[in-house]
Amino acid sequence: MKRLLLGFYGDDFTGSTDAMEALDQYGLKTILFLKIPDQEMIDRFRHVDCIGVAGTARAKGTKGMEEELSPVYEFLRQLNPTFVHYKVCSTFDSAPEVGSIGFAIDIARNYFTKGSYPLLVAAPNLGRYTVFGEHFAKFQEEIYRLDKHPVMSKHPVTPMDEADLAKHLQAQTKQKIAKVNVLDLEANTAQQIINQENNEADIILYDALNASHMKKVSEVLWEKRSDEPQFIVGSSGVEYAIGDAVRREGVIAKENKATSPSNVHQLFAVSGSVSDVTKQQLENAEEAGFELIQIPFEMYTDPSLVEAFLDNIIQQIEEKKKVIMYTAKGNEDPIIARTKEHLLNNGINKQDIGIYIGEKLGEWTKSVIDRADLRRVIISGGDTSGFVTSNLDIYGLEVLDSIAPGAPLCIAYSERAKYDGLEIALKSGQLGGPAFFEKVYQSGSK
Repeated sequence: MKRLLLGFYGDDFTGSTDAMEALDQYGLKTILFLKIPDQEMIDRFRHVDCIGVAGTARAKGTKGMEEELSPVYEFLRQLNPTFVHYKVCSTFDSAPEVGSIGFAIDIARNYFTKGSYPLLVAAPNLGRYTVFGEHFAKFQEEIYRLDKHPVMSKHPVTPMDEADLAKHLQAQTKQKIAKVNVLDLEANTAQQIINQENNEADIILYDALNASHMKKVSEVLWEKRSDEPQFIVGSSGVEYAIGDAVRREGVIAKENKATSPSNVHQLFAVSGSVSDVTKQQLENAEEAGFELIQIPFEMYTDPSLVEAFLDNIIQQIEEKKKVIMYTAKGNEDPIIARTKEHLLNNGINKQDIGIYIGEKLGEWTKSVIDRADLRRVIISGGDTSGFVTSNLDIYGLEVLDSIAPGAPLCIAYSERAKYDGLEIALKSGQLGGPAFFEKVYQSGSK
């Protein structure tokens, strides 16, 4: 078996498909597993260039992260690809207590012991930029420093109040962090940058503002190849950098896809995202003819309400063809506070509310797919995608169509006929573009 180019772990499911889509754009055949595969499963995909494992570390505390990441790192170490990537969100949202990127790096040191770890969070084609170590993100038509970002500064679990990525990360790990800024990238060759890097640093943060900077980082990463896997931390900017290197070096020829999207006439979506980006997408979907049905907060604790609610969802799919089941429209929707209060009053701990809701969405989505005539679904929300997809009878995903940067339509692999070949789009709260839902519905119609 040829040596894999890349093995990656995504700390949420939408981030994992984001990475897979970036690789797909460079003709890199990639399979994303929803849990660690056994050797028999790996052998089914001997033809691929890259293997990913989707996870939910971003939503977990340190104990849960260690339980999830340790076997994943061991799996990736044994795969021995050229690069191993710990994929994080391009807005770097994390905290010492939840989804700690620093803690993930600390655990990685037990498995990938040599050298410094490159850190690349920038992804200019997604509107994510790092300049002199400070991170910026695009929202609508404006670019904001991360701590001033209208959405990320108000994230319900990990609000980003620090734009200095090294400072933010240093609160999560004691490993030494050095920086390579835009001026360094512009003034030096890749080899010169490597020669000048701080040998005492454990982590090296790279700036990137434009395609030229990304090309230089790509060259640096390619020069760091060795017999042992090079561990990298960052956004899907890492996949774009590696893909650029592969294209530049002429390593892999792009192949035509063996499959293409179906022409579907019914679509079901579930949205657990409360971001303002998703709010706009939901409103645009409604204008495009989608039926939006909000989940009553009482249903989370009252099983007697579930059957009638889901019966109505299935009836609406048959009649209206395009249906979205959603939790809230934006982070100011009053149902959010009412839902939290209701769950607290029913004995759900505050720190468990997100997981509790996610698991319920997973149960209900599976019930709808099992009963309805569906070949395509959408799951909106980073954490939501993890909880819902984990509840489905799917073991792998592959990119089928690039709908929007970071939010592809995928084809599912399953041992169950009902789910094998199911077309599924996962998107985080921040990505997808205004007309995302309708674009997914229209994919394959021409």
